[in-house]
Amino acid sequence: MQETWNYKANCNNMGCQSFNDSDRNINPHPLRIQYSLIPPCYYAVTAVQIGFRLAKYGRRKPLYSVLDSFLDKVARHPHKPFIIFEKSSYTYREADQESNRLARALSTHAKLKEGDTVALFLGNEPLYVWSWLALAKLGCTAALLNCNIRSKSLLHCFSCCEAKALVVGADLRSAVEEVLPSLRQQGVRVFIFSEECDTEGIESLCDKIQQASDQPLSPHLRANTNLKSPAVYIYTSGTTGLPKAAVINQERVWMATFLQSVAGVRSDDILYLYLPLYHSAGFLMGLCGGIEKGITIILRRKFSASNFWDDCRKHNVTVFQYIGEIMRYLCSTPKKDNERDHKVRLGIGNGIRSDTWAEFLQRFGYIRICECYGATEGNIGFVNYVGKVGAIGKEHFLHKAASPYALIRYDTEKEEAVRDSRGFCIQVPRGETGLLVAKIGVRTPFAGYAKNNQQTEKKRLRDVFVKGDIYFNSGDLLKIDHEGFVYFQDRIGDTFRWKGENVATTEVADHLIMVDCIEEANVYGVKVPGHEGRTGMAAIKLKEGVDFDGQATYQHVKNYLPSYARPRFIRIQSSVEVTGTFKQMKGRLAEEGFDPAVITERLLYLDDAKGYIPMTQEIFSAITEGRIRL
Repeated sequence: MQETWNYKANCNNMGCQSFNDSDRNINPHPLRIQYSLIPPCYYAVTAVQIGFRLAKYGRRKPLYSVLDSFLDKVARHPHKPFIIFEKSSYTYREADQESNRLARALSTHAKLKEGDTVALFLGNEPLYVWSWLALAKLGCTAALLNCNIRSKSLLHCFSCCEAKALVVGADLRSAVEEVLPSLRQQGVRVFIFSEECDTEGIESLCDKIQQASDQPLSPHLRANTNLKSPAVYIYTSGTTGLPKAAVINQERVWMATFLQSVAGVRSDDILYLYLPLYHSAGFLMGLCGGIEKGITIILRRKFSASNFWDDCRKHNVTVFQYIGEIMRYLCSTPKKDNERDHKVRLGIGNGIRSDTWAEFLQRFGYIRICECYGATEGNIGFVNYVGKVGAIGKEHFLHKAASPYALIRYDTEKEEAVRDSRGFCIQVPRGETGLLVAKIGVRTPFAGYAKNNQQTEKKRLRDVFVKGDIYFNSGDLLKIDHEGFVYFQDRIGDTFRWKGENVATTEVADHLIMVDCIEEANVYGVKVPGHEGRTGMAAIKLKEGVDFDGQATYQHVKNYLPSYARPRFIRIQSSVEVTGTFKQMKGRLAEEGFDPAVITERLLYLDDAKGYIPMTQEIFSAITEGRIRL
């Protein structure tokens, strides 16, 4: 496939300011250099080309998928490095051969066929990539399980996608053994990446892979796949308290994949990927986007601020992905003389704050930041293609024509859209904050969540502007200024974001009330100075005549919740406040935060070394002044 746009070659011809490696040390003003780096005509041309390509792919029989794009790259440059992981490097041909072996092993031993679903429960490693490619070659749908979830959440995630088999990383064996009896009752085949396994009900996979052929598989195995066929299930937290499986079809995979083209990624770029592959950002925009461009991907198990720039220099990285927290972590590292000594030219991601954005550019030199916005399950997204600091996107008439959306007035106390005397929603004027809704239609579908009609329906807003219309409720409050720049304001509902992860308050509360001393729990997010998102806090009511058991509470949340979901602060109340309709009140609690000078009730702080300890003014000051990092 030809490149949709040669950014470097065409940049100057379109009146766009360009920079080379020597410009990195000019120390320019970050607010000035980021503005208008990609003119609207670049975005328009790219958007139109993407539309034509997607239509062309959809007409092909069988469908031309991201897998086919990968196979084209194998044929075009078989010896080009595809995945570099720790001390190992794999070419496009080697990745193809490894996935062929794995596909044949799974086909033979798991009896997989087109349309089956297989759950992947692994961390970031090449085997994750081989597994997805193998399933795609068999015409199967992959359910991408969060490798941090355990027990009830793990079983729920597995069950709601109706997976026939589970493929597990060797380091996650104990997590699977915990739920193995339930999996066996459901008749699920469990395979683990090891040479042998003595646990009944778990079958070794590496020995079977070694015995399989690496010859190509027939495309007829996936002959019935089309643009609307499910490609993957990606899990997102929400008001149910348990993750929901968002159905991502082949069309949605392509749309997310094309973000790299919009951002100006080239085929000679090298991508640094450390975001979890079970997330849409890491898998769709990172891995699949990299495949579409035919680039080399430096894959890491997890992010490391101390190793970030050393890795970039070692591997000549030119593009990286980020979330807002990542940029703050990098800005918090000790300054070094060589921190502008790198080849990174582009960062793609979401959630970076204006002050962090400016500081990042000032410190590490000119790197173009392409901030974007979107939800895994949503039908709307924005791209800040001109690079204005602080904005998550820029309006464009082509985008709005293809994907109609609006910001409507929202009552945060009643937690519902405001409607006029006719019963229709009210669009807010420019400059005011409103709830983002996007029209659901043939070109902008909302597939919803697997086996969860109730939560799917909750995301549909009906009779918005005319009788019978249906819009997707993003759950996000945005603002659009008079220049058309889009800004994120807040998140509504029972989900907050911390450390780049969505945290469902209901799930955390359900775990807290399992502690013997806790009768009720109201979980919410509170803002922390110098940090993106909100960290978890819980207002709890103790059982009558029982004192708070800090050690038992700490051990419980440590055992059952990932680190980002554990309540950092606990507030003990005599009763949990509710509204007239018996909904827990979170707004005032979130505003009061965790200041012991404001809160007269007993307040506790989660010290990672000591557990829950009394919250003091000294601890509060250390957190707000940045001496304690959460």
